[in-house]
Amino acid sequence: MHEIVTIQLGQRANYVATHYWNTQESYHTFPPAPPSLVDHDISFRQGIGADGVETYMPRTVIYDLKGGFGSLKRVNELYELEAGGEGGVWNGPTTVRTAPIIQPSPYIASLSSNTTPQRPPISTVKYWSDFSHLYYHPRSIVQLNDYSLGSSLQPFENYSSGDELFDSLDKEHDLLDRDLRLWAEECDHMQGVQLFTGADDAWGGFAGRYVERIRDEYGKVGIWVWGIEDDGSGKTKEKQMLRTINAAQALHDISAHASFYIPLSNLPLRLPKYVSLKRSSEWHTSALLATAIDSVTLPCRLRGDNLQRTTFDNFEAALNVNGNQRIAQLGLSILNAHELEDKLAKQGQHGRHDSRVADLNSGYSRTGADHFEDESERPEKLDLDLLPSKESNALLLNGSARKTTHIFGRVDSFRGPFERPSPAEDEDDDEYARKRRRLMGASIRERYQSSLEYELLDTFPDIFSGVTATRSVAIHSSLSTTTEVANYVKTMQKFAGRMVGAAEREALTNGLGEIGEGYEEGFDSGSDGGSDE
Repeated sequence: MHEIVTIQLGQRANYVATHYWNTQESYHTFPPAPPSLVDHDISFRQGIGADGVETYMPRTVIYDLKGGFGSLKRVNELYELEAGGEGGVWNGPTTVRTAPIIQPSPYIASLSSNTTPQRPPISTVKYWSDFSHLYYHPRSIVQLNDYSLGSSLQPFENYSSGDELFDSLDKEHDLLDRDLRLWAEECDHMQGVQLFTGADDAWGGFAGRYVERIRDEYGKVGIWVWGIEDDGSGKTKEKQMLRTINAAQALHDISAHASFYIPLSNLPLRLPKYVSLKRSSEWHTSALLATAIDSVTLPCRLRGDNLQRTTFDNFEAALNVNGNQRIAQLGLSILNAHELEDKLAKQGQHGRHDSRVADLNSGYSRTGADHFEDESERPEKLDLDLLPSKESNALLLNGSARKTTHIFGRVDSFRGPFERPSPAEDEDDDEYARKRRRLMGASIRERYQSSLEYELLDTFPDIFSGVTATRSVAIHSSLSTTTEVANYVKTMQKFAGRMVGAAEREALTNGLGEIGEGYEEGFDSGSDGGSDE
């Protein structure tokens, strides 16, 4: 079955995951429509509601602070009868204290009243649950009552706070046994666990301990962590420094145990002209990240009879070329699917093979080269680079940033009416070819393609301009291990060396230095900037 179990940690991560789950639900089809290309059992599980009705809900565990769930109830309509039978043994006097009730957003209210929902205005989305289209199983909802969302008296913003909270809860409840084990045991053959988490606040510390426990408990299972960092706009210098230190600690701790750690900026430094979003809206910024995450991992959720289906393991084999490259960067380009289809038809692409696919927005072209010696052969650069603060990384390295980027491994995912590669381009995707390319020092590249376009749902904000009335786009996304990751790690190392207290500085900076070296081995940097020492 190759199931994927998801864990969501905190408000920022839950915004991204809500977009992700809304999209997963949209892949369901019903007769007379043809079967979906997506295997829903990978992400969803069957169950029985309180009244005996079959349910089909996400395989996910959602953590948030007190007040972070908005109007979402832990027990929804499908399980209310079951919850209603619970009673206490206390027969004495009781005092009832009612917390302020958070009213459902207009979008959620329209779903409850069975009226046609409209895209919610930005002013009405105050919580991630305000645009959630799904029911979740009651054991998916885990509220942490030790902290309150937005509290100024006890803010949940220090890395150590998340670390300590996990330890205290784990000692009291055994979190894996209480919250994760049942989801894992329901799987026939779990391909992996993916975590969405904030990386530069206390949730980074919580995630670091959680990933360590999962690795201890489940051994070699794939663990992918999407670590989301705030771009820092509007924050004081002190807050920016704290967030950077938190992100450096998360990078060090999570990458030590995860199969892959993908650091993400909630707002890239450069946005193409076709992206227009409100920087202060989590609903907007999370939609961009969710589009990239869903698209690049789509091949891992396709049906078993689809030749383009793959697994976390295959991604890891292509990306972790030297065995110690467990940090990847995510890239994305959005295309108007129908304009692309018309363009390819006019060029006769459906009747013959041409190794180039034009991007209608940025003019890149795709080549079949796995090993490139000049710039004309380099793989296309996507419009959106989601690795945090790349521009400032180069400045902090004081001229030691590379003039060119070396790619160790890259996996490209195309969805929409792209031309398919010729058999000659795919013929050396086996393990022997990978080993041969490793020995040659060549880049390992794999490509996956699906005709399934990305649908822009009524819960998705209008952040892409020029989209046709059909509300779907073609997407080219990629995960890669490159020397740009080394720049990011070195930047974090430099920050840690300047800002972290003496008690933790040596272990953290040495650990980050070792991580960065993993992206240097076997490659002559050709840098003019000298060493980092």
